[in-house]
Amino acid sequence: MRSLADALYAVSITLWIGGLWAIGYIVAPTLFWTLADRALAGSLAGQLFTLIAYVGIGCAAYVLLYRLARFGGACFRHGIFWFALIMLLLTIAGEFGVQPILESLKHQALPAEVMESVFRDRFATWHGVASVFYLIQSILGALLVWLQGRNPR
Repeated sequence: MRSLADALYAVSITLWIGGLWAIGYIVAPTLFWTLADRALAGSLAGQLFTLIAYVGIGCAAYVLLYRLARFGGACFRHGIFWFALIMLLLTIAGEFGVQPILESLKHQALPAEVMESVFRDRFATWHGVASVFYLIQSILGALLVWLQGRNPR
């Protein structure tokens, strides 16, 4: 590592992409497999997805600023920059666009659980949108790590 900035860059990518994969593909499914109360599992998973969204926003901001500072305008020709930017935009869209819709549907369904209410289909559709956003982020994240390991440009 050349500097603290380089170390923070590496840690940011590791924390962001590792957290994305760990929560989405290990922790969340484990919650649903082990907890009998699916609403509780969903609530816990939702809190973890929110946490990793904020981690992702912070890490993405650092990664993008680092790349801009290190490579200047040339960073716009690097796949790593664009993958990180697209992932950031998907994170923001999911957390501040889709997530409030899901929360609203949950509150409208009260006192019933949303999956046992008239809002079930709408909730399932928006949950699917969130899942697709997350899947795209995960794939781009894996590609970002691969590109970074292959060629740091």
